[in-house]
Amino acid sequence: MRRRGQRCRRDRTRPTEKDAWFDHELVGLSVMREGLSVGTISRLEHFPGQDLLVVDTPAGEVLLPFVAAFVPQVDVAGGSVTITPPGGLFESLEEAEG
Repeated sequence: MRRRGQRCRRDRTRPTEKDAWFDHELVGLSVMREGLSVGTISRLEHFPGQDLLVVDTPAGEVLLPFVAAFVPQVDVAGGSVTITPPGGLFESLEEAEG
């Protein structure tokens, strides 16, 4: 899992990087945007350029690049990640619901 240029470890040794987590630590976390829950992380997709958080929302799945610009805070102990997604990524889901 890459975040802020770091790689999350898939083995069981504790990551030493500040911004690195195991997949199982992130799956199930609540995804918060502007203080409101927009969904839950269901899984991660790993690609050479960057990793993606797969966010389950009431209107469907959203793929969010797991980079510091869009995911500025990860609080595993608190059970949430805070996101600042690019415009249009979650708005299309809100329109579909409304």
